[in-house]
Amino acid sequence: MQSIISKGKNVKEAITLGLELLNVGSKDVNVEIIQQESKGMFGIGARKAIVKLTVLAQQNDSVSVVNAVDVLEETLTREEKHQQPQMDPGTTLTQEKHEGKVWVKAGRLYCKSSPTQFPTVTLGKGVTLLKNGEPVAGPTVVLSEHDLYKIVLKEDKQETKWHVKMDQLKLKVILQVEPGYQMTRQIPDYAPDEHITLEAEEVKQVVNTLSYGDVMVQLENLRVKQGFIQDNILKAIAATVPSEFEIAVGTRAKDGKDGWFELKVDVDTKKGLQEDDDGKVDFREVQTIPTVQKGQVIAVIHPPIPGEPGVTVTNEPLPPKQTYPVELKLGRGVMVVDDKVVALESGRPKVEQRGQLVRISILEKLFHPKDVDLESGNLRFMGDIEIFGNVKEHMRVEADGDVLVHAAVNFATITSKSAIIVKKTVNSSELSAGKHNILVAECGHMLGILHEQLQQMNAIINDLLKSAAFKHTDISQRGLQPLIKLLLEKRFKSIIPLSKQYVDVVLKGKDYFESDDWREIAVTLKQIFLSLSQQMITLERLKELSERSKRLHEWSKIPVEPEAYITLHSVQNSHLYSSGDITIIGQGCVNTKVHAGGRLNIEGIVRGGEIYGKLGVAINEVGSEMGTRTIVSVPQDQTIRIKKVMEGTILKIGTMKYTINETCYHISAYLNRDGEIAFN
Repeated sequence: MQSIISKGKNVKEAITLGLELLNVGSKDVNVEIIQQESKGMFGIGARKAIVKLTVLAQQNDSVSVVNAVDVLEETLTREEKHQQPQMDPGTTLTQEKHEGKVWVKAGRLYCKSSPTQFPTVTLGKGVTLLKNGEPVAGPTVVLSEHDLYKIVLKEDKQETKWHVKMDQLKLKVILQVEPGYQMTRQIPDYAPDEHITLEAEEVKQVVNTLSYGDVMVQLENLRVKQGFIQDNILKAIAATVPSEFEIAVGTRAKDGKDGWFELKVDVDTKKGLQEDDDGKVDFREVQTIPTVQKGQVIAVIHPPIPGEPGVTVTNEPLPPKQTYPVELKLGRGVMVVDDKVVALESGRPKVEQRGQLVRISILEKLFHPKDVDLESGNLRFMGDIEIFGNVKEHMRVEADGDVLVHAAVNFATITSKSAIIVKKTVNSSELSAGKHNILVAECGHMLGILHEQLQQMNAIINDLLKSAAFKHTDISQRGLQPLIKLLLEKRFKSIIPLSKQYVDVVLKGKDYFESDDWREIAVTLKQIFLSLSQQMITLERLKELSERSKRLHEWSKIPVEPEAYITLHSVQNSHLYSSGDITIIGQGCVNTKVHAGGRLNIEGIVRGGEIYGKLGVAINEVGSEMGTRTIVSVPQDQTIRIKKVMEGTILKIGTMKYTINETCYHISAYLNRDGEIAFN
């Protein structure tokens, strides 16, 4: 019998082609279907139909044969019922092994239902499943072999981000670049299972689209003309991780040097009341006083050295910081020859420096051989004073230089701009060393607060004056008085009491202020805020007051060299003030208020009173068995060191307080990181 194998897109086409080749009718052949056609997934993996046609012998015409048309109709009916692609013929998996399961091969999803089990799939990140061309909702999907499925993978893409910025001084240009990326995903093969989770394998590829031209265009927009760093630009356009590059730099201005005052002699008085090797104090060696001879060069004045200008990346000149010369104030007994300060007479040179301001003079010394009492009267001297007797009740001693008292001080007042040294007891007295510096610091602090308040007031007034609803005729006729009065009542209630306090301090210490600026500000504050003056007040006057307050506030913060100091044997029921150190060597301090602008050192016992050391406190013993209230204070950044401290003593560091409940030894108190008082 004659037979052939025929292929076609479907069974019908394969049979038709075979009949044409055999040149017979459909009733003259026997049809055997070898392979059904498969459409695959969107045309991928499609297979042709294969049939075998065998010509029937004539004697068998009466034999019942398979009608090709019937076979074709049966095949088409089967195709309508089975749209899901079939497995490849060569697969080793059996039909029963796939029932109720789902699997993935070569990126295609296959499934086979069973009477008892529907396969399921969970979609992972970036995976979308299309069912018959429509996206499936929900992370988990129940599959049916009667539906057509397609896996769609999301491809993420992020563009390159970059930014060019220039600093305020135009000295540096920074390029910040964050490369983009292209995220591709692919699904691996999954073995048949009742449930699988489709997790895509991600491949992230860095894509930096920043170009050299992009950078140069941005630099041109910023008007950058010089200082390019080409290597960094190339690194930026090749960057694979977020990075920051300096792509242009200017040249900084080189600061010069202010003029300076170079001393050629020793002008520091060696502080007295020092212990010898045996721990005893030799009062005969209380101090060593430097002296100069007539015609001797005391110091050399050096002019300022100007700085060198720089250039910005936009090719603009950058001026250096302004330099300032020494501002020299000559006192008694000195003169300037060329750039040198020369002594006109013999004596002790006194030099006081605050920033660029230097005051220098030659001090004489007043020797007072007996007591300071009603017979001698008060002592006031522009130089040093050395007193060999006592300073008695209600007497005053004032000196521009040092004060040395060989005996006791009782119910008296001693004021010095430099140092005070008392060999014996100080009782119920007030001693002030460097009080002018204390007053300057106190008034400077108040002016700093006033400056901030005045700045805010000026800003409010300036805004009101710009308002269209404000009547400028009122200002031209009456000034700012009504507006200032309203602001003082509603917004700036602290200005009036602060102004009163400042005026009172300046009036009481007027003899200690060498500059008239302090007194002039007091007069202005009184006229504007504290009186009913009819003088017109303008915004310009308020601004001038604010600026002058700011200048004096900043000047008051400049340290004075050298500092004043007080050194005593013992003290009780008194007040001690020093802009520098205070040292008490001897029995100690009883019921006394002590304020040291430098370090406070007490070798004896402290009982009662309040003591303060701006640069720290060191004491041998504090308190008493009776629990006498004693307060020891330092700023928040300083330390209190005490060898023996008894119950009832209050330690104050900054705003924090701690009361000692039992006797302790060798303590060191400070503020820890949490702002609490801690001990070593």
